[in-house]
Amino acid sequence: MNILITGASGFVGTQLVKRLSHHQLTLLTRHPEQAAKRLGTHHHYLSSLDGLANLDSFDALINLAGEPIAGKRWSDTQKKSICHSRWSITAKLAQLILASNNPPSTFVTASAVGYYGSQGSRHIDETLQLSSESRAEFTHKVCHKWEQEAQNAATEATRVCIVRIGLVLGSQGGALAKMLPAFKLGLGGPIANGKQGMSWIHQDDLIGLIEFLLNNPQTSGVFNGCAPMPVSNKDFTKALGAALNRPACIPVPAFGLKLALGEMSTLLIEGQYVVPKRALAAGFEFKYPTIDSALNALFK
Repeated sequence: MNILITGASGFVGTQLVKRLSHHQLTLLTRHPEQAAKRLGTHHHYLSSLDGLANLDSFDALINLAGEPIAGKRWSDTQKKSICHSRWSITAKLAQLILASNNPPSTFVTASAVGYYGSQGSRHIDETLQLSSESRAEFTHKVCHKWEQEAQNAATEATRVCIVRIGLVLGSQGGALAKMLPAFKLGLGGPIANGKQGMSWIHQDDLIGLIEFLLNNPQTSGVFNGCAPMPVSNKDFTKALGAALNRPACIPVPAFGLKLALGEMSTLLIEGQYVVPKRALAAGFEFKYPTIDSALNALFK
């Protein structure tokens, strides 16, 4: 299969390239030479989509591009960067698909559980009808337009699968890697009251879900990219401390995060308990359905 992957040099993209290396891959990355050293010189590399008039030569497309949403404090400039890095490339890909005489049959694209906004303690799935308050949150606005741009590519010839990704657990990157130094020193602990939901997924399961959607032509629409057992921040903290054999009881006050991070602190203070109803219904099986199994696989 000839597959175009955007965001190939990121935390998830790097692992996906390894999993799909038996296919013919074209990788879109801002720094092709650097990416080739990490991902392999046998792949084809693009630094831009500008030279493409259509996507006739590709069987499938996987879109993982986007500025890390928790990379920097949410200034107005950073918010624009977060939005533009997702919306513009997704819109361009949709335009290229529609311009193709023989378009890719499959378009798998990332979104995030931030689509749901803050949802308290109830467990939610893809059928949730959002309130006006949730739709007003920045993370929802980012994801909503991101998904709209992707859905524009859906035709009888091309199916679109959108993966609303939760916290991806991997020891070599992502949010967990940023948490590890404090936890390894025994300085980790729950955030705020610790009751907020954390919808997580082991890196191998996320890669597996993307591959599952790629290979199952009956799938389309939105899929929550989260394990079936979300946990509270308090329980996540406890499980991570246990996996590292370290205490994890030093709380992080909400006011301190708000002072340090501003609006971005909502990513940590608030959350959702998201379940992957549609992935399970489609027949996808999680290797790591519980937080203990996921963390033990990473650290033991």
